[in-house]
Amino acid sequence: MKTILITGCSSGFGVEIARFFVEKGWRVVATMRTPRADILPVSDNLTVLTLDVRDPDSIRAALDQAGPIDVLVNNAGIGWMNVVEGTPADTLRDLFETNTFGTIAMMQAVLPQFRERREGVIVNVSSGVTLKPLPLLAAYTASKAAVNAFTESAAIELAPYGIRLRLVLPGRAPDTSFSQTARGRLQDEGGFPAPYADFVKEIFGARERQGDGLVTHPSDVVAAVWRAATDPSSPMRIPAGADAVALAA
Repeated sequence: MKTILITGCSSGFGVEIARFFVEKGWRVVATMRTPRADILPVSDNLTVLTLDVRDPDSIRAALDQAGPIDVLVNNAGIGWMNVVEGTPADTLRDLFETNTFGTIAMMQAVLPQFRERREGVIVNVSSGVTLKPLPLLAAYTASKAAVNAFTESAAIELAPYGIRLRLVLPGRAPDTSFSQTARGRLQDEGGFPAPYADFVKEIFGARERQGDGLVTHPSDVVAAVWRAATDPSSPMRIPAGADAVALAA
């Protein structure tokens, strides 16, 4: 039985990925900053652990409890949307601490066991917004684009040790708690700066005129993570969701 450790399982994509792998008969280690076992099915194959990817001690403790793993899925992340001038320095640091440095820290933590066994898979959940420059998303995109670059370079140096790295690039999932939390964070920081009101209004107006169009569903991300974890012939970048597929094309 293979073991997969997934970060950010308290909601959104993470909880759906964990649920799917449990159903597939894998041993699943679902991690989150505040454990909630009630959101996942009861199973002897499921372990829920506390993990804050920003905290080295938390990472070390979680991996000690998890034991050997075969696949790491770095799904933990936070969102943000605003113009550059409206992005506080602390918010920018928070984005990179979780989305970028947290992902890298998790990779570094599991690499020794993967290298010693000469096998292992790391799936980093990035974002489809890295496929095209988009307004209001400069800070968030930068934190995810850094993950892309780091992953692709690391894949080259780790391939000789039997370690496979993949990127999953989800598109826009408007109904997830991730999007709701990002909107709440924007309100907490005071919203968009007044001088950009007309610009922001035009951006949202254009989106409304186009309609919701293509979006990403959690099942799209689950399918992409499954492919990345189990198919050695899968590409490095796997877009997840109709909108991400369209951007990639």
